[in-house]
Amino acid sequence: MNTATAASRRDAPIKVLLADDEQLVRSGFRLLLDLEDDITVVGEATTGAEAVELARAARPDVVLMDIRMPGMDGIQATRQIATANGLQHVRVLILTTYDTDDHVFEGLQAGASGFLLKDAGPAELLHGVRVVAAGESLLAPRITRRLIAHFTARRTAGDAAERRLSVLTEREREVLALVGRGMSNDEIGAELFLSPATARTHVSRAMVKLGARDRAQLVVVAYQTGLVTP
Repeated sequence: MNTATAASRRDAPIKVLLADDEQLVRSGFRLLLDLEDDITVVGEATTGAEAVELARAARPDVVLMDIRMPGMDGIQATRQIATANGLQHVRVLILTTYDTDDHVFEGLQAGASGFLLKDAGPAELLHGVRVVAAGESLLAPRITRRLIAHFTARRTAGDAAERRLSVLTEREREVLALVGRGMSNDEIGAELFLSPATARTHVSRAMVKLGARDRAQLVVVAYQTGLVTP
């Protein structure tokens, strides 16, 4: 087990909710996650509606969310969890076999903190749970390439982008750009000669000013406004 991440140094295990309509998939995830000392599965949902209901009841740290489920899909469920009172701490890590632009864009816009393909290996999945639980964003490399292409093609016009960024200080713009490049707080601190705590403060202030729920949405803003380019 990797104990080097911030998430693995928590006082309590990471609580995970599984949301997938395939029992075999859920069983495989549970078997993998239950082997880890710092992770515990607190529930299983077979539909998006069940995922929202169980998220309210179990208050997990991370929801492993499938996109294609009967009734309410994973995107709709993610949106409800992200906007529900009392669930601000819940992070959604979307797992799917689909990696089209629309799914990536809709998932992030709905409030997902990460996006992994189901063909990811066990180590990548466990890393994803820990990273997202620690408040970071996570995108699979294939998805990152699609995301960059998507937002580059639909970049906000210059004047509108500048107005959106005008609420930030110059330092906060620098930090936002580094978040957009996928850097952690430690890496941002090293790049700008700041302590990780100071870097975290700048990230938090940028999130508040831009109305972003988490770092994944800061990445979206960085690309939409042209602050980060491929």
